[in-house]
Amino acid sequence: MTSTVPLPRRPVDPGAPAAGLPAGPEARARHWYENDLGWPTVPGGPLRLRTGVRFDVLDVPAEAGAKALRHLAPHSPVALRGDRMQLLVAAGSAEELPGLLTWLEWGAVALDLRALGAGGTMEAPPPPAGPAAARPESVRAGVAREPSAQGAAVWLRPPGPEREAGASLPAMPAVPASPPVGREGSAPDLVRLVDTVAAQCHRVRLRRACAGHPAGRRDQPLAFS
Repeated sequence: MTSTVPLPRRPVDPGAPAAGLPAGPEARARHWYENDLGWPTVPGGPLRLRTGVRFDVLDVPAEAGAKALRHLAPHSPVALRGDRMQLLVAAGSAEELPGLLTWLEWGAVALDLRALGAGGTMEAPPPPAGPAAARPESVRAGVAREPSAQGAAVWLRPPGPEREAGASLPAMPAVPASPPVGREGSAPDLVRLVDTVAAQCHRVRLRRACAGHPAGRRDQPLAFS
């Protein structure tokens, strides 16, 4: 009788990529963005994400953006790059921003606030390795004592699954009277988010001017609340 005992299996190398998945950190990151999230990337390196397709970006001083975090949905993606914070918002928001700032009476005020939309790109932060690694230790503790290492982008709030991440992006309200931002069951409101961020950008600018710091100085500690 022929033996049916299987041959011993070779031990699995935990560092080896799973079958069918690309090898290398950048290739795996590109696969995660494009296949898991459905976010288009730019060919070549370093890895960058296209804005204006699945999302736009509000780029603000981290000190100002931190004040808006409590108004975002739990899975609304936020990245940190140096002392800048990048708030992901619904695609098309960049086009709405100038008119929205004017309507909110911020149009005549110089704000350190810019939007990335159609035709733009943003640096792709490395995918989080797990819940504990999703954010730097200083951010998890509530205070960013130093900018992200060498100015590299990291996820402060990493995106969830594709459907979850898309639904959490702040957008223009569908009706004039929308529920407050962050209320359970409501969509994040771009109008209130922009108003909050604009006010904080203005306060940061005034505080730096009073302290005698140039607006472009980026060596100050960042406090998150």
